[in-house]
Amino acid sequence: AIDVCLHNNLHISGTIAALESGRPVYCEKPMAGTYRDAQAMRDRAKALGLYLHIQLGTLYAPETRAAQELIATGQLGTLYHARSTGHRRRGRPYIDGYGRADFVQKEKSAGGALYDMGVYHISQILHLLGNPAVERVSGQTYQKMAMDPKRAEASGANVEELGMGFVRFAGGDLTMDVIEAWAIHLDSFEGSYIVGSEGGVRLNPFGFFRSAGDLDLNSGASMGDFGYRKRKLRTEDGDTDIFSSSQRHWIAALQGRTPLLPTADIALNTMLISEGIYLSTQERREVTADEIVDRSVSKALPL
Repeated sequence: AIDVCLHNNLHISGTIAALESGRPVYCEKPMAGTYRDAQAMRDRAKALGLYLHIQLGTLYAPETRAAQELIATGQLGTLYHARSTGHRRRGRPYIDGYGRADFVQKEKSAGGALYDMGVYHISQILHLLGNPAVERVSGQTYQKMAMDPKRAEASGANVEELGMGFVRFAGGDLTMDVIEAWAIHLDSFEGSYIVGSEGGVRLNPFGFFRSAGDLDLNSGASMGDFGYRKRKLRTEDGDTDIFSSSQRHWIAALQGRTPLLPTADIALNTMLISEGIYLSTQERREVTADEIVDRSVSKALPL
């Protein structure tokens, strides 16, 4: 197997080359620089019959698995809205002191906060919702906060520090809103959540909310204890590796110990939403999934 850990617009070149050498591929997030490139990666892996796994670390968090169990057992009822959030007070790569300038240059990174952090939170929600098909996306991106002049000039930073969006899914009234910040003048955002007709779940910090008659119940949980019991008691051999992290899940799948989660499909849908927010910002209107796909172009860089 080959691990592709390059800047976003190099993901497709590295991944296709590795797949065509006959190797399964583990690729860093986001899947690629554009939906078009991500789709080409997914399609090539399928055509060659090879694994393509995308690093979506939040899918393996105890909070994700707890929410998944609540949803699967009907504790939330009919799901109708979700929120994907991620917050840094002032944490822009390079601009605020860490990382290289490449991270804030669209030519290499293709995007900012949405591609760097938003991928974790959007994909986590999509996974819990069953990766529903997207119908429409609207949104807006921003680069407004002051930067250190020397860092700004040296980097030519041209990606968003804040991305916001609203997603309508196909086949019903299920929706999701998105807010992802590298930098913002606020101390925090509420954690991502999913709400249904019978209850709601917040992922960070974990909370489970429902009503019993006139009584409203707000519940917390010990995630460490839950994760341990889930691994030790609910697998045939007490295997602690299969869902403990993205990397361990990948190894277990390569060893034939578990089916690989469909991370390429989840990451591709995440790309559709993120690129939809960029296109909506450009067009100043809501855009359809078909428009996003049709207008996506390759931003691949050669190795």
